[in-house]
Amino acid sequence: MSLLSAARLACSFAADEIFADVNVEIARGARIALVGPNGAGKTTLLRVLYGLEAAEAGRVRVAGGTRIGYLPQRPELAGAHSLETEARRGLRELEGQAARLAALEATMEDPQRRKAALAQYGPLQEDFERAGGYTRESRLRMVLRGVGFAGRDFARPLTQLSGGEKTRANLARLLLQAPDLLLLDEPTNHLDIEAIAWLENWLRSFVGAVLLVNHDRWFMDQFAQQIWELEGGRLGVYRGNYSHYARQRDERRQRLWLEYEAQQERIAKDEAFIRKHMGSRLTAQARGRQKRLATLEKRGLRRERPPGERRRMGLDMGETQRSGDEVLITRDLLLGYPDDNLPLLRVPDITLRRGEVAALVGPNGVGKSAFLKTITGQLAPLAGSLRLGAAVQAGYFAQAHENLREDRSILDEILERRPLKVSEARDLLGRYLFSGDDVFRRVDTLSGGERGRLALALLALAGANLLLLDEPSNHLDIDSQDVLQQVLEQFGGTVLLVSHDRWLIDALATQLWIASAGEIRLYDGSWTEYRRAQEASASLPVNGGAAPPRRRKERPGGGKRKQRALELEARIDELEQRQSRLTAAIEEAGRDGQAERVAELGAQWAEAEAALETALTEWSALAD
Repeated sequence: MSLLSAARLACSFAADEIFADVNVEIARGARIALVGPNGAGKTTLLRVLYGLEAAEAGRVRVAGGTRIGYLPQRPELAGAHSLETEARRGLRELEGQAARLAALEATMEDPQRRKAALAQYGPLQEDFERAGGYTRESRLRMVLRGVGFAGRDFARPLTQLSGGEKTRANLARLLLQAPDLLLLDEPTNHLDIEAIAWLENWLRSFVGAVLLVNHDRWFMDQFAQQIWELEGGRLGVYRGNYSHYARQRDERRQRLWLEYEAQQERIAKDEAFIRKHMGSRLTAQARGRQKRLATLEKRGLRRERPPGERRRMGLDMGETQRSGDEVLITRDLLLGYPDDNLPLLRVPDITLRRGEVAALVGPNGVGKSAFLKTITGQLAPLAGSLRLGAAVQAGYFAQAHENLREDRSILDEILERRPLKVSEARDLLGRYLFSGDDVFRRVDTLSGGERGRLALALLALAGANLLLLDEPSNHLDIDSQDVLQQVLEQFGGTVLLVSHDRWLIDALATQLWIASAGEIRLYDGSWTEYRRAQEASASLPVNGGAAPPRRRKERPGGGKRKQRALELEARIDELEQRQSRLTAAIEEAGRDGQAERVAELGAQWAEAEAALETALTEWSALAD
C-alpha cells in the first residue's frame, strides 16, 4: 500500500504553467530522487505533496496515520533555545513514552495498583525499546555530529546559527523524529563530504520512505532506486539510480528525436503525393493519405515540433596562454588568519604541474577556502612560502561569490570586466541562460544558481590558465553541472578544485589534497581509487569519511536472494546493451527514411524498456 499518492496534479504561477497531469505514488520504503532544471517546479511539487500549497487541479491522498517530515531549502527556526534543544524536538514522542514509563514505575510501587500498571508497562516498554528509546541520547549526539556539528556547537543558541547551520539543525531534528515519509529539499546543500556520506549510510538503514530534491549525482547513485524527472511541466518516472536514469533518459530522447524525424519525412512525402495526385487517376490513394494525416491530427499523434531539448549553459573557457611546467609551488607553508592566533593548515611541500587537476577535499571549516585566498594574495601565509610559476594567470571562482558587486546589474558586471558591445555582452549572457530583461537584474536579486552562472561567465572572460575553483557546482542544476564538467575536462590549463561534489572530483582529479586535523595529505589518484585504497587498508573510514554500514545477519534463503540478484544484474546489463543496439538501429533506419522500420524498432525498444523496469523493480526489492 502506498503512503502517499497524487493524481492529475496541476499548478501554475500567474499565466505560466509550472506542471500538469502529475500522477505519482510513494510506496513504503521508497527511495526517490526528484531532478530537473532550476525553476522546473520541484520545490512547488514537494510543498503541494506536503500540503503547504494547494494544487489548482488534482488531489493528494495520504494513508491514514502516516507521519510526514519536510525539510525546506531555507528553514525558519525561531527562538533563543539551543541547537541541542531544537534537535531534541525530534525525540518528543520517545520522551513522552519515557515519561509514561516512569509514571508507571512509580505506580507499581503501590501493591494495590501494581498488577494493572504492570499490564500497561510491558507492551509500552516493548514499543519504547523497538523505537530506540533507550539509545535516544546516543543517537541525538550521533546525528548532530553526523550532519557536521561539533560537541561545542550543541549549546549554541539558534540565533547564532547561519542559514546553512539552521538547515542542518532542521535535518537533524527530522532524522531523529524518523517519520514514515521524509520530503527533503536539497538536504546535501550545506553538508561536507563526510556529512553527505554519513547521510547516505543513515538513509540506507532508514525504514521509512524518502523523496528528496537533489543535484548531487554521486549521492543519487548511492541512494536512489527511482528517479522522478520534472521537465517542461511534465513528470517522468525512471527505475534505478542516477546512472540508470541518465542512460534511459538519453536513449529515450534520441529515440523520440529519430521517431520525429522519420514521421516528418513520411508526412512530407504524403503531402507531396496529395498535392501531385489529387484530381488525377490516383485521387483515391491521395484521399487515403489525406485521411491518414487527418487521423494523426485528430488523435494528437502528429508532432508539430521536435522533442524539446533542455536549454543548457554554454560555458567556454576560450584559448589560454601556456604557462610554465611548474604552476604552483609551496615550501614549509602554514595557513591561517592572523587575528585567530592559531594556524589552520600545515601544507606539505607541493609542486603542482601544468595540466594537472588537484582536488582539495576535507570537512567544512578546515581551511580549504583559506588556501585559495592565500594563493590569490587575499591572505598572507603565517609561515613559509607560496609562489606561482612562470606565465601563470590565475582565475578565482569564490564559493560565496564575494567578487560579485551586489548593487550592479548582470550586464554591468560583464561590461566592466571586458569592453564589449552591449549586443555582444547580451549574446554572451544568453549562453549562461540570461535572456531578455534578465540582464538588467541586480546581482542582489539573483538565486544561488544564477549567481553561480554569472560567476562562471566572468571567470571565462579572465583568460586564466590556472583555475582556482571553490565549490563551482553548488546550486547548479544537473545539466549545468554536466556542462561544467565537460568544459573542465577539455580545459588546457591547470585546475585546483575545492568541492564536495564527488562525481565532479572523480571525473576530473588526477590527485587529491586531503585536509584533515590541521594538515594536508597528498594522494596520487582519483576519488574512486582513494576510496578503494581506504576500504582495502581499513585504516580510515570508507565512503568519504562515513563509518562502514554494519553487515546484516544472513536471513534464511539469503544465498538464493544473492544468486537471484546476480542474475538480475546480468539481465539488466543485457537489456541496457539491447537498448543501445536498438537505438543505433533506429538511428540508421531514420537516416534511410524507413519510417515503418523505425516504428518497428521503437516498439522493440519499448518492450526492452518494460522488461528493464521489471528487472530493476525486482532488483531494488532484493537490495532492500
